[in-house]
Parts: sequence; structure tokens; C-alpha cells
Amino acid sequence: MTKLSSTKRICITAVCLALCCVLPMAFHSIGLGSALSPMHIPVLLCGIVCGGLPGLACGIVGPVLSCVLTGMPGVPMLARMIPELAVYGLATGLAMGYIRTGKYTIDLYISLAIAMVLGRIVGGIATAIFYMGSGEGYSIAMWVSSYFVTAVPGIVAHLVLVPVLALTLTKAGVIPKRY
Repeated sequence: MTKLSSTKRICITAVCLALCCVLPMAFHSIGLGSALSPMHIPVLLCGIVCGGLPGLACGIVGPVLSCVLTGMPGVPMLARMIPELAVYGLATGLAMGYIRTGKYTIDLYISLAIAMVLGRIVGGIATAIFYMGSGEGYSIAMWVSSYFVTAVPGIVAHLVLVPVLALTLTKAGVIPKRY
């Protein structure tokens, strides 16, 4: 596999950052924003395509940029979203760097699963810290409910869309073939 040039990596990261602003507006306008977590898609894709550090940057800058430009997510949500999305971008990039099964699709799914579990754990910890500071209670049941049960539509959407996008970008020659 050939590596992405630094120029291409920067351009793809910039497109993913732009998508962090555009996708939530589009999904929220049809009432699917909270259910499908659209900002997660470009962050996961950035980590897969560009690597851990660009994915980490996308996970941190994307929500802040979206908040500043569109008002979504609200400032209180940033404290909970940034750690989760930062881990998503970093973990997918690192996992894709280390996991080599010989099948690109399997590599994608393993990397996504690792990143999505780690991101949800970190997001839950950030939410618990946020709630601690507010004086309200936060329990394991609330974490499981918000990060796993009610998030099922988003989890399914991410597991379907992100590999399709990565495979499509590979077939189109935008990103180099892995194997």
C-alpha cells in the first residue's frame, strides 16, 4: 500500500471537518440528528483514511468548529462530545495502522468496533465528570442507556456508512488500496 501524501491527508481532513458542520445541519433538519449522530461519521472516516493524529484533530476541532459556525452542538455538549469524538478519530487511525487481517473490510469493522467502544467509554466518563460538576446524578444505567441503547440507530448507521464510504473512496482511487 502506498501512503497518502501529506497534502492529500490535510485536504481529506479539511473535508471531514467541513462535513462535521454540514452533516449535523442536514440530519437535524429532517429530525434525525440526535438518533444518527452524524458528526461521528466524518471523524471515524478521517481516522480510517488519514490516521490517528488527523482523526484526533478532526474529533477535537470538528465539534468546536460546528458549534462556532452553526450553534450545534451547544457549548454544554462540547465537554461530552469532544472526548468521545477525539477517541473515535485517534482509535480508528491507530487500529487501522496495526490491524492487518488481509481483508480491508474486516480491518474496517474491527477498527470501528474498537473505536466505538473506547469512544463511548470515554464519552461516559466525560459525561459523569460533567454531571458531577453540575450536582446532578449520573449512573451506569444512564450511561448504558444513552451511549448504547438509544444510540443503536447511530451505531448501525456508522457500521454501514463508514465502511461503504471508505471502500468507495478506495475504488475511486481517492485513497490508496490497502492490500
